[in-house]
Order: sequence, then structure tokens, then C-alpha cells
Amino acid sequence: MPATRLLLFFKDFTQYYDRRFLPLTAEYGLSMREMHVLLFLANHPCYDTARDICEYRGISKSQVSQAVDFLSEIGFLTRETDSEDRRVIHLHLTHAGRTVAEKGQVIQCECMSELLSGMDDEQLLQIKALWEIILSNGERLAKEAGE
Repeated sequence: MPATRLLLFFKDFTQYYDRRFLPLTAEYGLSMREMHVLLFLANHPCYDTARDICEYRGISKSQVSQAVDFLSEIGFLTRETDSEDRRVIHLHLTHAGRTVAEKGQVIQCECMSELLSGMDDEQLLQIKALWEIILSNGERLAKEAGE
């Protein structure tokens, strides 16, 4: 069944992906959750609040809070109160946090290259186009379900 294979793929790829990060997380004493927070902030600079991380990355509020506290304590993040709404706290990578995130981005790129290995340029363009259709359909369906 395609649906079962897809579920197994996500599970297996997540395990592979997390294992690829073990040397980096061990080097800096980070959990994978903390690495996810660093990478989210590095990959999505326009989304810089804990709420954004919860919403878009799917990590619970308590887990994001713990990760942000730890990353701030070790000097990888700073917090800045929004000038227009003091309830909003913006998160910024420090130089040290950016350095670790950049190392993580290299691993992300390697994982994607390995996943797509064996495809020629035409196939890569096709899969990109197909994913755009799938993502657009998913967004449409999610919007319809919320109405």
C-alpha cells in the first residue's frame, strides 16, 4: 500500500536524518530538538518566535520553551522583545549559534542529496514540479477542512 510505504518512509528517514546529526549534537551537547530549533531559525529567518517554531515545526510549546531556554543559556540564542507588542519575543542566533546551525545545514543538504541520488536533472525538475502540486493540494485541502 502506498500510504503505508509513505508512513514507513517518514519514520525511517527521520531515524536516518537524526542519526546523521549525532556527531554534531554530541560535539555541542545538544538534543535533536535543540538542533531543530537552531535549524528552523537559520532556515526561516522571517519566522523568529517560539510560536512560529511550534506552529511550523510542530514542536510542543513546552519543548520549544525548554530548548530556547537552554540555547539561550549556552549563548546560541538571544531574545529580543518586539517594539510594538511586548508580549512577542523574537529569537536570534548568536555567532556561536549560527556556526552550529551552518554545520547542521550542511548535514541537511547532504541528506537531501543522498535522498535524491541517482536522479538526473530532468527527474529532479519533475519531482520538484510534482511536489509543488502535492503541496498546493495539501494547502487547499487543509484550508477547506478549516472552513
